[in-house]
Amino acid sequence: MSKPTGLAYFWYTLEQRMATPTPYLTMFGLSLWIFTYWLLCEGLEFWRFGKIPGPVTVLTDWFARDPFQGISIFKEEYYIHIWSSCRRIAIAFCIATGVGVPLGLFMGWSKAFRDYTFPILEVLRPIPPLAWVPLAILMFSGFETPVIFLATLASLFVTTLNTMLGVDSIDEEYFRAAGCLGSSKWQIFTNVVVPGALPFIFTGLQISVGVAWFSLVAAEMVSGDYGLGYLIVDSFMNNVTVPMVIGMLTLGLVGWGTSVMVRQVGRQLMQWQVKELAQQDR
Repeated sequence: MSKPTGLAYFWYTLEQRMATPTPYLTMFGLSLWIFTYWLLCEGLEFWRFGKIPGPVTVLTDWFARDPFQGISIFKEEYYIHIWSSCRRIAIAFCIATGVGVPLGLFMGWSKAFRDYTFPILEVLRPIPPLAWVPLAILMFSGFETPVIFLATLASLFVTTLNTMLGVDSIDEEYFRAAGCLGSSKWQIFTNVVVPGALPFIFTGLQISVGVAWFSLVAAEMVSGDYGLGYLIVDSFMNNVTVPMVIGMLTLGLVGWGTSVMVRQVGRQLMQWQVKELAQQDR
């Protein structure tokens, strides 16, 4: 029997997934969170949450054609904020991946190269993204470049270190076997190092895209004219709390979507690992 493809494959995987408890546990977890949120803000009106809009208030404005506090799915400005943040993330993530993956591969492959570069990385890595904001504004003009620089910088460290750890995790026996078969250094690098590090690389990329999002939001709060981070801080400064919560929830949904996309790309490129995990019932 041939394996389904295209739309048929999508429905096949969906049916397989619905046959497991995972989606039902996910829905239960989300429902429990929403109920707790409603209970604290609107049900019991707990005093700590007195100034925070509850889920009913947020959803009413979010899906209203004429929202009371200005932002909803029917407003063009809402999608401009989403598009601005997504565009910045896409640029930052591509730069961080294009630089961080090769850098991490060579750091793991060459001890001499690691000795030169690793101390620099370890000194810069603990510096929080917000500490780079003044320097970024001084170095780059306009609103876009400082924001992209900060998101790129945060993602770069995660991507590089996970890639390097991926190379370190490869069993030495693979290198010895490839050498005994007469493989050149370049062949070992392309056929052993790169495939062997891929699981760590894509784990790092999933973390990296999340780090890029919270770094981006921090940057947009300081230097930005549009974007979800700008929407959140602008709403707070203008004392309109509903758009602030809508921005936060939208950020969570979009960020989750980007992580899923990275995960799916990783699964397509690592079919061998997917099959191995399936055989282990994982």
